[in-house]
Amino acid sequence: MTESVLDYMNRLGRAAREASRVLARASTAQKNRALQAAAAALDAARDELVSANERDLAGGRANGLDAAMLDRLALTPKVIDGMIEGLRQVAALPDPIGEIRDMRYMPSGIQVGKMRVPLGVVGIIYESRPNVTIDAASLCLKSGNATILRGGSEAIHSNQAIARCIQLGLAEAGLPAAAVQVVETTDRAAVGALISMPEYVDVIVPRGGKGLIERI
Repeated sequence: MTESVLDYMNRLGRAAREASRVLARASTAQKNRALQAAAAALDAARDELVSANERDLAGGRANGLDAAMLDRLALTPKVIDGMIEGLRQVAALPDPIGEIRDMRYMPSGIQVGKMRVPLGVVGIIYESRPNVTIDAASLCLKSGNATILRGGSEAIHSNQAIARCIQLGLAEAGLPAAAVQVVETTDRAAVGALISMPEYVDVIVPRGGKGLIERI
């Protein structure tokens, strides 16, 4: 990577912000089409997913990861089946965007309530399990939010391969690829940049150990 980590993260942030504006206006049918197409892309890319995952597993063994960590990292046929089914299940969920609840009349006679709207750009930081990439991306997509995903360095190749499938699904539905972006650098400075870009990122979700959560 020739550009600095900060420049790279700012580029991701700008692209995510632009994509979030498109995604916020996407129809339920369009979002569901993207999810279903991503599921089909995953199914068609099983060999590529396994090949990418083998690179991560080999790196994990070389770096002394224990058996439990390697098990969490592995993309077995069952795990891939689970990711595909997860996308289809999210597609089948009701669209939360536009839902109105808690309607009540004010003394003035005006009726007020709450309507669900997208947050904008969600940054998610997580570790190990590459299937979390699908969980996080699918829920953000269904709720009309763009997302920047920063997985653990041990799963970098697996996460990139999964992200390519998601972006194929987005393209199939006419949605911008930047609606779901995986951070492609393992530099820890990327986390620091991600959590300090309020102009681009509206919410940060840490999914990991005590140290990560305390840092956020």
